[in-house]
Amino acid sequence: MNMKLLCRFTLCFFVLSIISCSRSAEDNQHKEATGTGKDTLQTTTSEAQRFGMVIGLKPDKIEQYKQLHANAWPGVLEQLNESNIRNYSIFLQKIEGRYYLFSYFEYVGDNYQRDMKKMAADSVTQEWWKLTDSYQIPLDSRKQGEWWTTMEEVFHHE
Repeated sequence: MNMKLLCRFTLCFFVLSIISCSRSAEDNQHKEATGTGKDTLQTTTSEAQRFGMVIGLKPDKIEQYKQLHANAWPGVLEQLNESNIRNYSIFLQKIEGRYYLFSYFEYVGDNYQRDMKKMAADSVTQEWWKLTDSYQIPLDSRKQGEWWTTMEEVFHHE
């Protein structure tokens, strides 16, 4: 299998294995998650809900992005925990000459919309997003109001 085909296969497998989400923040022009994810998302559940998203990354910002996340701000990490976010991971992959970030997390709370509004209102998180957003390249495929492009889960196995 050639490298180009392998990269495409890897991207397809990853995209097919996680679902959509967008983060919200009114102050930095992020809106609440909308669209199909909102229609299918239950706000009360005893089971973790899985979310995934994708966005481009500026090639000249890769090392800065990695360093920033290697030394994530304690206030941002606290806010993730307070917002019932668990198993949060961000992956980096170069595909056909462009860099992409793939993010995955699990939500374990009982009111997703409330927790995302709380996170969006947090001043430390807003500063973090302002910095990280400057490194990112939103994709044309994103829905209106999204920063990261949402993905739909089509398969999960535990």
